[in-house]
Amino acid sequence: MDSLYKKQNSLRIGIYKTYWFKGYTIICLVIFSQFWTINFVQAQGDTDDSALKISGYLETYYQYDFGNPEDHNRPDFVYSFNRHNEVTLNLGYLQATYQTQKVRANLAFMTGTYAKANLAAEPGVLKNIFEANVGVKLSDKKELWLDAGIFPSHIGFESAIGAVCWNLTRSVLADNSPYFESGVKLSYSSDNEKWFLSGLVLNGWQRIQRVDGNNTPALGHRVTFTPNDKITLNSSSFIGSDTPDSTRQMRYFHNFYGQFQLSDRLGLIACFDVGAQQEAKGSSDYDTWYSPVLIAQYKVSDKVSIAARGEYYSDANQVIISTNTPNGFRTSAYSANLDYQVAKNILWRIEGRRFTGKDSVFEENGSPSETNFFLATSLAISL
Repeated sequence: MDSLYKKQNSLRIGIYKTYWFKGYTIICLVIFSQFWTINFVQAQGDTDDSALKISGYLETYYQYDFGNPEDHNRPDFVYSFNRHNEVTLNLGYLQATYQTQKVRANLAFMTGTYAKANLAAEPGVLKNIFEANVGVKLSDKKELWLDAGIFPSHIGFESAIGAVCWNLTRSVLADNSPYFESGVKLSYSSDNEKWFLSGLVLNGWQRIQRVDGNNTPALGHRVTFTPNDKITLNSSSFIGSDTPDSTRQMRYFHNFYGQFQLSDRLGLIACFDVGAQQEAKGSSDYDTWYSPVLIAQYKVSDKVSIAARGEYYSDANQVIISTNTPNGFRTSAYSANLDYQVAKNILWRIEGRRFTGKDSVFEENGSPSETNFFLATSLAISL
């Protein structure tokens, strides 16, 4: 009886601690926002707008995977919208943004299946940090900034925030390259706003906390050229290791995409990712992977748009996606989605998507399958 009482008491304490911590976090965020709102507004009494802004985002979804996974999990390479046959939250966050002419900062806490899947390797409360960074302007005359902390990734055209993407779900290349990163970033925007350049020193490949035993800094770059409001060209890279120094395997990765507004209604995105990683420490042999993506979006009206996506992902040596099959992960996919702008800040979507693999890397009713198909719908609101 005494042992049972101790177990029950320990369980109660654990529950109390969990709810106390969640409540404490919310209270601290509210106090933080109120305190800084008062002080920054007072400090900037001569300006029209407050330097501090509070915003939020929620995206709920339901999807049905016709492979019918018993554990309700989509395939292992899917990190966003990865639950089957349940209504749930992909991403929800509350963000405080501070911006003056000399200083800027962002702090955002999140929850949802996106956070659970993408930050599974991070410890404790770091799993719930969406963004946490501060920056200072280094020049009075030029847009030259130095930022440090946790950022959205500098790689790719897709975001964890679904409402800003053309498709409901993310491409395979987006789900399997960094969504976030931590480190230091030096960035510059040209006076005519046509060029954006940045160099980064990072803690690793989608890492907040370093891999144990890894002291090798990772490097990245980004160059974005926007000659006009109809064309955007972007080049981004990553150089580093995601393994301990004792077994260091250098990874080299490059992302290139172009976004083109062909008319008032028709837009196109073309992207190509390629990566290479050493087979072993000191080796001159490399395993490679690559992925092309093509997306078209057509705006039927101010409220309705449709989009189609075609993609291919080849990782024969299973550097990024492990399958334990003879040909590795070599998969093509296509999708189509319909979007309806319910209100200025509310977006409803529906999407169908099909995968076809060279090997049986999927499951259908418990048996291996070369194909997978699902239907999904989502509702997102920006606050």
